[in-house]
Amino acid sequence: MKVIAFNGSPRKSGNTHRALRMVLDELEKEGIETELVEMGSEPVAPCQACGICRQRKDGKCKITDDRVNEYVAKIAMADGVLIGSPVYYGTMSAQTKAFIDRVGYVGGANGGMFARKVGAAVAVNRRAGALATFQEINNFFLIAEMIVPGSSYWNVLVGREQGDVDSDGEGRRIMSDLGRNMAWLLKRIV
Repeated sequence: MKVIAFNGSPRKSGNTHRALRMVLDELEKEGIETELVEMGSEPVAPCQACGICRQRKDGKCKITDDRVNEYVAKIAMADGVLIGSPVYYGTMSAQTKAFIDRVGYVGGANGGMFARKVGAAVAVNRRAGALATFQEINNFFLIAEMIVPGSSYWNVLVGREQGDVDSDGEGRRIMSDLGRNMAWLLKRIV
């Protein structure tokens, strides 16, 4: 089994990276292979709504000057997906939104490539916007017909400066619970 995590923050070792790592650590304890992709620190072009992915049905977006097609292939091969985003101006980062739009369209245009995979959202905020970010990422999972595991509360951590999430005891517990619940679910459906 494998879970791939996508960090939608441009800060490679920032709070969103740390939050995703907390979940991945629990999955690894359960014997599940993991990979963390720092997607937010790379250019991700927005969807052009051109419909070429629906015409070609080759599992690829027509835009080829970024790594989105590689990401689609990684998701297709994985059993589970984590998407984490910091909250910027009340919602997910622009990189996360562009990623979700492109990956979602390609997956849907190709017979529901991600259906019945396990998907979980993680949001990190300083003050507000985490719930909107959490819901927006979950919209992707639900539209893609993925299975979303629960945790002991919303999958949200609080932090502004690098490393602040390490002080969020409740958030750390929620990330651990999410990792254990995701592992439990994966072991029953894969």
